[in-house]
Amino acid sequence: MERKKFLKSLVLAGAAGTVLASCANTEKEIKNMETSDGFKAGYIFHSVYFWLKDGIQEKEEKDFLNFFEILKKVPGVESCHIGKPAGTNARDVVDNSFSYHVMLTFSSLEAITAYEVHPDHLAGIDQYSKYWKQVEVRDTVLS
Repeated sequence: MERKKFLKSLVLAGAAGTVLASCANTEKEIKNMETSDGFKAGYIFHSVYFWLKDGIQEKEEKDFLNFFEILKKVPGVESCHIGKPAGTNARDVVDNSFSYHVMLTFSSLEAITAYEVHPDHLAGIDQYSKYWKQVEVRDTVLS
């Protein structure tokens, strides 16, 4: 009977090892995958949503857009995409109340960490924050 239990635990351990190895391989394959945009696992998507102040003038809004020109030139920024809310159907899970969205991409956590304290980034915030009433940031690392 003891031998039967021993053999059964060997089979279970072998099966568990196979499953774990296949999961590790899958995770490794995912980390080495590249998207059609050329982004790999480990890339950071830095999404920033801006709500501009009520009553902002057209001239002020155009000036605000210069902020993005500064940001995309900060070392470490791989790409910069700027947009406004899409006219998608209203749903409980959709928030189209923001004024602008910028998505910056970085190749690593080190790159975005350097960006966060870069003098041009900080100076841009100081110069253009007078135009917004709210900002929300969502950072995502690709896996």
